[in-house]
Amino acid sequence: MKHTTTILLLTAVSAFGQVNRLDILKNPGRPVIAIPDFNGAGGAERFMSTFNATLWSEIANCGVLRMAPKSMYPLTVPQQPADLRQPATPSESMGGRALTDWLNPPATANYLAMGYTSVAADQIVLSGWLMSTDQPPSQVALVAKRYVGPLSEKGAHDVAAQFAADIMAQFGGKSLMGSKVYFISDRTGSKEVWGMNYDGTEQTQITKYHSLVRMPSVSPDGTKLAYTAWLDNTPQLYVQSLTTGRRLVFYNQRASLNMTADFLPDGSKVLFASSAGGGSAQIYMANPDGSGIQRVTNTQTIEVQPRANPKTGRDIVFTSGRTGHPQIFLMSLDGGNVQELTPGDGEAVQAAWSPDGKMIAFSWTHGFDIGNFNIFVMDVATKTVVQVTHGAGRNENPSWAPDGFHIVYSAKRGGKTQIWTMLADGTQDRQLTTEGNNDQPVWARSIN
Repeated sequence: MKHTTTILLLTAVSAFGQVNRLDILKNPGRPVIAIPDFNGAGGAERFMSTFNATLWSEIANCGVLRMAPKSMYPLTVPQQPADLRQPATPSESMGGRALTDWLNPPATANYLAMGYTSVAADQIVLSGWLMSTDQPPSQVALVAKRYVGPLSEKGAHDVAAQFAADIMAQFGGKSLMGSKVYFISDRTGSKEVWGMNYDGTEQTQITKYHSLVRMPSVSPDGTKLAYTAWLDNTPQLYVQSLTTGRRLVFYNQRASLNMTADFLPDGSKVLFASSAGGGSAQIYMANPDGSGIQRVTNTQTIEVQPRANPKTGRDIVFTSGRTGHPQIFLMSLDGGNVQELTPGDGEAVQAAWSPDGKMIAFSWTHGFDIGNFNIFVMDVATKTVVQVTHGAGRNENPSWAPDGFHIVYSAKRGGKTQIWTMLADGTQDRQLTTEGNNDQPVWARSIN
């Protein structure tokens, strides 16, 4: 089923002319890389477990390369190009000292990452190389660089991630290092906004209202956080700086609710849902401080969860009940050219744009009981839809990573809701949170 799903998705993507991202993910012809464990000298040795785990994980989860299993590696591992030897014939084995030892079975790797760490001036220093295994050892390395960081677990993690980023870049991949995931957690007894690194590390509480906070959103430049909070028993919008932590001015128009905020790509406007008209919630647009309010939709049904196309800023996807059960709609920024994207069955909610503005991920109960959501991906131009999670229960709140290869989402498994990431084709699930219940994640780029 998943294989068929992937083929359908790739066909849809290719038909629309989108380059690379989902094509790469399940392509069996992706290059294979061997990454043997690196050694550390002196004080760096005690941090090598963190270093090697980080380097492996970053590359294994990047979506552009396949990993050669470590059990297939030669016995001898070169640490630098000077350790490499040229065999007399391509088939001659040199126990790992020749690049052809890594190219030939059983490793069968197209590329070899190698290097070592040392200590200089109380810093961890990584010397790293990326070599193509079908070239002579005298070749110029694709990557040949030194990386320096603090002599600590974090320093080892960071230099490994930096080396991994340079490797990914050779194959069209993009590192997520520096990006953040913001989410809602009840681990302190109330639902508050928390933040963490892209890999789940350094989980930190952001809001401390001891109240109900929901639906975080981050400005395109990564500097502002918007969310809905029930501080006076009424859902209202709040905005705070992610650089200073201070709350910023935002005017809430008089309404029983103002919620589900989103920023335009240039940060000039904020979209949100409000009941200011006296009836069902409708979509409005305002300046970043809440002034200059403009009403965008005017219907008798609920219109919420507006999300602006991050590439063009001219289109909005949103959730509407105008045809019955909640469905995903598309319209222009002025409220015109409305079209229904989802076919009308089940409940379809929480649409999120891919960074290139061509696809959306959303939650849908298609084929399941009402309330039991899975994540789907749609090519907006063709309306071709592919299911990417298949678990019973609730898989919700998708948000795309800045690299366009990954999606973060929440899933209720085993009685609690946690934050997970996956490649955009539904493979390589990784759980990021474990404490309390955690949901409504949004993946933000690093602060400029």
